[in-house]
Amino acid sequence: MNGHAAATLAAGVGLGLGLWLVFVRLPAMRRPTFAERVEPQLRSVASRSGLLIQEDAGALFGPLERILRLMVSDAVTRLGRFNISVKGLAARLERAGRSESPLEFRAVQLLWTGAGMVAGLALSLALVWQGRTNAMGGLALTGVLMLGGYLGCDYLLGARIKRRQALIMAEFPALAELMALAVGAGESAGSALDRVARQSHGELSGEFSRIVAQTRAGTPLVEALGSFSDRLAIPALARFVDGISVAVNRGTPLADVLRSQAQDVRDVAKRELMEAAGRKEIAMMVPLVFGVLPLTVIFAVFPGLALLQFGF
Repeated sequence: MNGHAAATLAAGVGLGLGLWLVFVRLPAMRRPTFAERVEPQLRSVASRSGLLIQEDAGALFGPLERILRLMVSDAVTRLGRFNISVKGLAARLERAGRSESPLEFRAVQLLWTGAGMVAGLALSLALVWQGRTNAMGGLALTGVLMLGGYLGCDYLLGARIKRRQALIMAEFPALAELMALAVGAGESAGSALDRVARQSHGELSGEFSRIVAQTRAGTPLVEALGSFSDRLAIPALARFVDGISVAVNRGTPLADVLRSQAQDVRDVAKRELMEAAGRKEIAMMVPLVFGVLPLTVIFAVFPGLALLQFGF
Protein backbone atom coordinates (compact mmCIF):
# COMPACT_ATOMS: atom_id res chain seq x y z
CA MET A 1 0.00 0.00 0.00
CA ASN A 2 1.49 3.32 -1.11
CA GLY A 3 0.90 6.76 0.36
CA HIS A 4 -1.91 7.65 -2.07
CA ALA A 5 -3.88 4.51 -1.19
CA ALA A 6 -3.39 5.12 2.55
CA ALA A 7 -4.65 8.70 2.24
CA THR A 8 -7.64 7.49 0.23
CA LEU A 9 -8.42 4.88 2.87
CA ALA A 10 -8.20 7.43 5.68
CA ALA A 11 -10.48 9.85 3.80
CA GLY A 12 -13.00 7.09 3.16
CA VAL A 13 -13.01 6.03 6.81
CA GLY A 14 -13.52 9.65 7.91
CA LEU A 15 -16.38 10.14 5.45
CA GLY A 16 -18.03 6.91 6.57
CA LEU A 17 -17.80 7.84 10.24
CA GLY A 18 -19.27 11.27 9.53
CA LEU A 19 -22.21 9.84 7.60
CA TRP A 20 -22.79 7.24 10.33
CA LEU A 21 -22.86 9.93 13.04
CA VAL A 22 -25.38 11.97 11.05
CA PHE A 23 -27.55 8.92 10.41
CA VAL A 24 -27.69 7.56 13.96
CA ARG A 25 -28.53 11.00 15.40
CA LEU A 26 -31.67 11.47 13.35
CA PRO A 27 -34.84 11.75 15.52
CA ALA A 28 -36.28 8.64 13.92
CA MET A 29 -33.21 6.66 14.95
CA ARG A 30 -33.11 7.92 18.52
CA ARG A 31 -36.26 7.04 20.43
CA PRO A 32 -36.61 8.45 23.97
CA THR A 33 -36.29 5.93 26.76
CA PHE A 34 -38.99 5.18 29.31
CA ALA A 35 -37.10 7.10 32.00
CA GLU A 36 -36.91 10.17 29.77
CA ARG A 37 -40.67 10.00 29.08
CA VAL A 38 -41.76 9.79 32.73
CA GLU A 39 -39.12 12.12 34.17
CA PRO A 40 -41.24 15.34 33.87
CA GLN A 41 -44.01 13.74 35.98
CA LEU A 42 -41.70 12.76 38.86
CA ARG A 43 -40.71 14.79 41.89
CA SER A 44 -37.39 16.53 41.49
CA VAL A 45 -36.93 17.50 45.15
CA ALA A 46 -34.40 15.29 46.91
CA SER A 47 -35.44 13.97 50.30
CA ARG A 48 -31.92 13.20 51.54
CA SER A 49 -29.86 15.31 53.89
CA GLY A 50 -27.83 18.13 52.43
CA LEU A 51 -24.73 16.66 54.10
CA LEU A 52 -24.91 13.67 51.75
CA ILE A 53 -25.34 15.63 48.52
CA GLN A 54 -22.37 15.09 46.25
CA GLU A 55 -20.88 18.07 44.52
CA ASP A 56 -21.43 18.23 40.80
CA ALA A 57 -18.08 17.69 39.14
CA GLY A 58 -19.39 19.29 35.94
CA ALA A 59 -18.42 18.30 32.46
CA LEU A 60 -15.24 16.32 32.13
CA PHE A 61 -13.95 18.22 29.13
CA GLY A 62 -16.19 21.28 28.99
CA PRO A 63 -17.86 22.04 25.64
CA LEU A 64 -16.24 19.02 24.00
CA GLU A 65 -18.14 16.64 26.26
CA ARG A 66 -21.41 18.51 25.73
CA ILE A 67 -20.96 18.13 21.99
CA LEU A 68 -20.05 14.43 22.14
CA ARG A 69 -22.16 13.46 25.17
CA LEU A 70 -24.82 11.54 23.23
CA MET A 71 -22.30 9.53 21.24
CA VAL A 72 -20.17 8.80 24.30
CA SER A 73 -23.22 7.74 26.35
CA ASP A 74 -24.32 5.22 23.74
CA ALA A 75 -20.80 3.89 23.28
CA VAL A 76 -20.30 3.57 27.03
CA THR A 77 -23.61 1.72 27.41
CA ARG A 78 -22.58 -0.81 24.78
CA LEU A 79 -19.09 -1.06 26.24
CA GLY A 80 -20.43 -1.85 29.71
CA ARG A 81 -22.00 -5.06 28.41
CA PHE A 82 -18.57 -6.59 27.86
CA ASN A 83 -16.96 -5.60 31.15
CA ILE A 84 -17.66 -5.85 34.87
CA SER A 85 -21.08 -4.84 36.12
CA VAL A 86 -21.98 -1.28 36.95
CA LYS A 87 -22.31 -2.19 40.63
CA GLY A 88 -18.82 -3.67 40.68
CA LEU A 89 -17.37 -0.61 39.00
CA ALA A 90 -19.24 1.70 41.39
CA ALA A 91 -17.78 -0.26 44.33
CA ARG A 92 -14.26 0.10 42.90
CA LEU A 93 -14.76 3.84 42.43
CA GLU A 94 -15.94 4.07 46.04
CA ARG A 95 -12.84 2.23 47.24
CA ALA A 96 -10.67 4.58 45.18
CA GLY A 97 -12.33 7.63 46.76
CA ARG A 98 -13.50 9.02 43.42
CA SER A 99 -16.82 10.85 43.25
CA GLU A 100 -17.45 10.20 39.56
CA SER A 101 -20.16 7.85 38.37
CA PRO A 102 -19.51 4.62 36.45
CA LEU A 103 -20.76 6.32 33.28
CA GLU A 104 -18.20 9.09 33.67
CA PHE A 105 -15.42 6.56 34.26
CA ARG A 106 -16.48 4.61 31.16
CA ALA A 107 -16.43 7.87 29.21
CA VAL A 108 -12.85 8.55 30.32
CA GLN A 109 -11.93 4.96 29.51
CA LEU A 110 -13.47 5.33 26.07
CA LEU A 111 -11.49 8.52 25.50
CA TRP A 112 -8.30 6.70 26.46
CA THR A 113 -9.20 4.03 23.91
CA GLY A 114 -9.84 6.71 21.29
CA ALA A 115 -6.49 8.32 22.05
CA GLY A 116 -4.82 4.94 21.55
CA MET A 117 -6.67 4.51 18.26
CA VAL A 118 -5.57 7.94 17.01
CA ALA A 119 -1.96 7.28 18.03
CA GLY A 120 -2.06 3.84 16.43
CA LEU A 121 -3.51 5.15 13.17
CA ALA A 122 -0.94 7.94 12.99
CA LEU A 123 1.94 5.57 13.69
CA SER A 124 0.57 2.95 11.29
CA LEU A 125 0.18 5.48 8.48
CA ALA A 126 3.74 6.68 9.07
CA LEU A 127 5.09 3.11 8.97
CA VAL A 128 3.05 2.25 5.88
CA TRP A 129 4.25 5.43 4.18
CA GLN A 130 7.87 4.43 4.86
CA GLY A 131 7.21 0.88 3.68
CA ARG A 132 8.17 -0.75 6.99
CA THR A 133 4.88 -2.60 7.45
CA ASN A 134 1.70 -3.53 5.62
CA ALA A 135 -1.95 -2.75 6.29
CA MET A 136 -2.48 -5.78 8.55
CA GLY A 137 0.49 -4.83 10.70
CA GLY A 138 -0.86 -1.30 11.02
CA LEU A 139 -4.28 -2.59 12.06
CA ALA A 140 -2.68 -4.90 14.63
CA LEU A 141 -0.62 -2.02 16.04
CA THR A 142 -3.73 0.15 16.26
CA GLY A 143 -5.63 -2.60 18.06
CA VAL A 144 -2.81 -3.10 20.55
CA LEU A 145 -2.67 0.62 21.37
CA MET A 146 -6.46 0.77 21.74
CA LEU A 147 -6.41 -2.20 24.10
CA GLY A 148 -3.51 -0.64 26.00
CA GLY A 149 -5.44 2.60 26.50
CA TYR A 150 -8.55 0.74 27.66
CA LEU A 151 -6.69 -1.50 30.10
CA GLY A 152 -4.35 1.30 31.22
CA CYS A 153 -7.23 3.35 32.59
CA ASP A 154 -8.49 0.33 34.54
CA TYR A 155 -4.97 -0.37 35.82
CA LEU A 156 -4.61 3.18 37.13
CA LEU A 157 -7.89 2.78 39.00
CA GLY A 158 -6.64 -0.42 40.63
CA ALA A 159 -3.34 1.25 41.56
CA ARG A 160 -5.21 4.14 43.15
CA ILE A 161 -7.32 1.69 45.18
CA LYS A 162 -4.20 -0.02 46.52
CA ARG A 163 -2.53 3.29 47.33
CA ARG A 164 -5.61 4.59 49.15
CA GLN A 165 -5.99 1.37 51.14
CA ALA A 166 -2.35 1.62 52.20
CA LEU A 167 -2.89 5.22 53.36
CA ILE A 168 -6.00 4.20 55.31
CA MET A 169 -4.16 1.35 57.03
CA ALA A 170 -1.30 3.72 57.92
CA GLU A 171 -3.75 6.21 59.48
CA PHE A 172 -5.91 3.65 61.26
CA PRO A 173 -3.83 2.89 64.42
CA ALA A 174 -3.44 6.55 65.42
CA LEU A 175 -7.10 7.37 64.79
CA ALA A 176 -8.23 4.26 66.65
CA GLU A 177 -6.19 5.29 69.69
CA LEU A 178 -7.60 8.83 69.51
CA MET A 179 -11.08 7.36 69.42
CA ALA A 180 -10.22 5.11 72.38
CA LEU A 181 -9.09 8.17 74.36
CA ALA A 182 -12.34 9.97 73.53
CA VAL A 183 -14.43 6.96 74.53
CA GLY A 184 -12.42 6.54 77.72
CA ALA A 185 -13.14 10.18 78.57
CA GLY A 186 -16.87 9.44 78.59
CA GLU A 187 -17.99 10.19 75.04
CA SER A 188 -20.20 7.87 73.01
CA ALA A 189 -19.02 6.09 69.88
CA GLY A 190 -20.75 8.59 67.58
CA SER A 191 -19.34 11.60 69.45
CA ALA A 192 -15.87 10.05 69.41
CA LEU A 193 -16.11 9.54 65.65
CA ASP A 194 -17.19 13.15 65.22
CA ARG A 195 -14.29 14.43 67.32
CA VAL A 196 -11.72 12.31 65.50
CA ALA A 197 -13.09 13.40 62.11
CA ARG A 198 -12.88 17.08 63.08
CA GLN A 199 -9.41 16.90 64.61
CA SER A 200 -7.68 14.87 61.89
CA HIS A 201 -7.07 14.97 58.15
CA GLY A 202 -6.64 12.21 55.64
CA GLU A 203 -8.46 9.46 53.78
CA LEU A 204 -9.77 7.66 56.86
CA SER A 205 -10.79 10.95 58.44
CA GLY A 206 -12.87 11.71 55.35
CA GLU A 207 -14.59 8.34 55.69
CA PHE A 208 -15.33 9.07 59.35
CA SER A 209 -16.84 12.41 58.32
CA ARG A 210 -19.07 10.57 55.90
CA ILE A 211 -20.23 8.23 58.67
CA VAL A 212 -21.03 11.22 60.89
CA ALA A 213 -23.01 12.82 58.05
CA GLN A 214 -25.03 9.64 57.60
CA THR A 215 -25.83 9.39 61.31
CA ARG A 216 -26.94 13.02 61.41
CA ALA A 217 -29.19 12.31 58.44
CA GLY A 218 -30.98 9.62 60.45
CA THR A 219 -29.03 6.48 59.58
CA PRO A 220 -28.26 4.26 62.62
CA LEU A 221 -24.60 4.21 63.60
CA VAL A 222 -24.28 0.44 63.17
CA GLU A 223 -25.76 0.62 59.67
CA ALA A 224 -23.49 3.52 58.69
CA LEU A 225 -20.47 1.60 59.96
CA GLY A 226 -21.58 -1.47 58.02
CA SER A 227 -21.78 0.49 54.77
CA PHE A 228 -18.35 1.96 55.58
CA SER A 229 -16.91 -1.55 55.98
CA ASP A 230 -18.53 -2.81 52.77
CA ARG A 231 -17.36 0.26 50.88
CA LEU A 232 -13.66 -0.11 51.74
CA ALA A 233 -13.49 -3.94 51.93
CA ILE A 234 -10.45 -3.98 54.25
CA PRO A 235 -10.33 -6.88 56.77
CA ALA A 236 -8.83 -4.79 59.59
CA LEU A 237 -11.55 -2.17 59.25
CA ALA A 238 -14.19 -4.91 59.10
CA ARG A 239 -12.96 -6.17 62.50
CA PHE A 240 -12.97 -2.57 63.76
CA VAL A 241 -16.60 -2.14 62.69
CA ASP A 242 -17.59 -5.48 64.22
CA GLY A 243 -16.01 -4.49 67.54
CA ILE A 244 -17.82 -1.14 67.64
CA SER A 245 -21.12 -2.78 66.64
CA VAL A 246 -20.86 -5.39 69.38
CA ALA A 247 -19.89 -2.75 71.93
CA VAL A 248 -22.79 -0.48 70.95
CA ASN A 249 -25.37 -3.28 70.89
CA ARG A 250 -24.26 -5.08 74.09
CA GLY A 251 -22.76 -2.25 76.09
CA THR A 252 -19.29 -3.79 76.41
CA PRO A 253 -16.23 -1.55 77.04
CA LEU A 254 -15.20 0.04 73.77
CA ALA A 255 -11.89 1.71 74.67
CA ASP A 256 -10.05 -1.57 75.31
CA VAL A 257 -11.39 -3.03 72.07
CA LEU A 258 -10.15 -0.04 70.07
CA ARG A 259 -6.70 -0.14 71.68
CA SER A 260 -6.33 -3.87 71.01
CA GLN A 261 -7.38 -3.44 67.40
CA ALA A 262 -4.89 -0.60 66.91
CA GLN A 263 -2.15 -2.83 68.33
CA ASP A 264 -3.23 -5.69 66.05
CA VAL A 265 -2.97 -3.42 63.01
CA ARG A 266 0.52 -2.33 64.08
CA ASP A 267 1.54 -5.98 64.47
CA VAL A 268 0.19 -6.78 61.02
CA ALA A 269 2.13 -3.83 59.57
CA LYS A 270 5.33 -5.08 61.22
CA ARG A 271 4.78 -8.59 59.87
CA GLU A 272 4.15 -7.27 56.35
CA LEU A 273 7.30 -5.16 56.63
CA MET A 274 9.35 -8.20 57.60
CA GLU A 275 7.87 -10.21 54.72
CA ALA A 276 8.64 -7.39 52.29
CA ALA A 277 12.20 -7.22 53.64
CA GLY A 278 12.57 -10.97 53.05
CA ARG A 279 11.37 -10.64 49.47
CA LYS A 280 13.71 -7.72 48.86
CA GLU A 281 16.60 -9.72 50.30
CA ILE A 282 15.99 -12.49 47.77
CA ALA A 283 15.67 -9.94 44.98
CA MET A 284 18.97 -8.34 46.01
CA MET A 285 20.72 -11.68 45.46
CA VAL A 286 19.93 -11.59 41.72
CA PRO A 287 22.55 -8.95 40.77
CA LEU A 288 24.98 -10.55 43.22
CA VAL A 289 24.67 -14.02 41.69
CA PHE A 290 24.40 -12.99 38.04
CA GLY A 291 26.59 -9.89 38.11
CA VAL A 292 29.17 -9.64 40.88
CA LEU A 293 29.94 -13.36 41.24
CA PRO A 294 30.69 -14.00 37.51
CA LEU A 295 32.84 -10.87 37.43
CA THR A 296 34.80 -12.10 40.46
CA VAL A 297 35.33 -15.48 38.81
CA ILE A 298 36.56 -13.77 35.65
CA PHE A 299 39.02 -11.65 37.64
CA ALA A 300 40.34 -14.75 39.41
CA VAL A 301 40.60 -17.05 36.38
CA PHE A 302 41.62 -14.66 33.59
CA PRO A 303 45.24 -14.05 34.77
CA GLY A 304 45.91 -17.78 34.91
CA LEU A 305 44.43 -18.33 31.45
CA ALA A 306 46.49 -15.45 30.10
CA LEU A 307 49.70 -16.96 31.52
CA LEU A 308 48.87 -20.37 30.08
CA GLN A 309 48.27 -18.89 26.65
CA PHE A 310 51.48 -16.88 26.93
CA GLY A 311 53.42 -20.01 27.85
CA PHE A 312 52.14 -21.90 24.81
